[in-house]
Amino acid sequence: MKISTAEMYKISLPLRSPFKTSFGQMTSKDFILLVLHDQNGNCGYGECSAFATPFYTEEFRDSAYLLLKDTLLPALLNQELAAPDQLAGLFNKIRGNHMAKAAIDNACWDLFAKRQHQALAKAIGGVKRQVTAGVSIGIQPSPGALVAAVSTYVAAGYQRVKVKIKPGADYAYLKAVRDQFPRLELMADANSAYTLSDAATLQRLDALKLLMIEQPLAADDLVQHAKLQRELRTPLCLDESITGLAAAQAMIQLGSGRIINIKVSRVGGLSAAKQIQALARANQLDCWCGGMLGSGVARAADIAAASLPGFTLPNDISSSQRYFEKDIITPEITQENGKIMVPTAAGIGYDLNWAVIHQYATETATI
Repeated sequence: MKISTAEMYKISLPLRSPFKTSFGQMTSKDFILLVLHDQNGNCGYGECSAFATPFYTEEFRDSAYLLLKDTLLPALLNQELAAPDQLAGLFNKIRGNHMAKAAIDNACWDLFAKRQHQALAKAIGGVKRQVTAGVSIGIQPSPGALVAAVSTYVAAGYQRVKVKIKPGADYAYLKAVRDQFPRLELMADANSAYTLSDAATLQRLDALKLLMIEQPLAADDLVQHAKLQRELRTPLCLDESITGLAAAQAMIQLGSGRIINIKVSRVGGLSAAKQIQALARANQLDCWCGGMLGSGVARAADIAAASLPGFTLPNDISSSQRYFEKDIITPEITQENGKIMVPTAAGIGYDLNWAVIHQYATETATI
């Protein structure tokens, strides 16, 4: 296939309610929608999930927008591609910037699947008809408020709940949830809010029988995580530290954790996600698919990834209505009894809702 034209849309999609983590609070999801057109009139959709500021990784939306417009997309146009796996070689001179590259990779996979008249999940090797949904809850003002929030999502059918934590909002908050829901699949996400000196605090969480503690230490660390894992019974899950296949290999060799959160956008797209899940599966590590508060386009790619056999735990994939009053896809993503059906239509399986896109787009470009 050959990409003839690319369109980009900067979008700020309002959240239904503010989302608070140890990094701060967000009231909207800022992202880039990418539409790639081939020479035959087909189109593929991808999303760059980089946030407005570089708090999660070094990337942020405006830098990704410029890199896509001025460098990555011009290098892509009119290149002959037999399959999306070839993109890594095309961009190997550009270091990092995985979320910008992921937008192209995912859009190419969507386009490739449509040209093959296949569902995206099938095109990448997915085998599941449905994936298990999980929900992520931001830091709440009190343990009681957290229990109330968790109760809402448990009643809605979610089988796994992730709770954001930080020093001072950890053990008491999680214990309140565990006391109320003794059998709930419960996990904590620290977003690098702790250091190794907090090991005693994190050891207290062992008593709560959590599914995992996600990314307690620094985003660029593997060695300290390995030391901490030896002091905990609860499995550590790495998120920000896993920037690609090499980082996952190092994690396994060092024993830095027992679970990998594969965020499709963070690792560079579906091509890289496939490689990491295969590595984890070969080494008996559990994996699951994390989210970036993404729109329906990003979630569609996440659903496809989670259909791969190496994804063994419930995912951070929830319904569109969990975060947005209006999503940019139609029909919107829904869950029932904690499950989301894997689309069977060609490509991502959803159409774009252009009315919503134009309502919340702040800048556009055609390359």
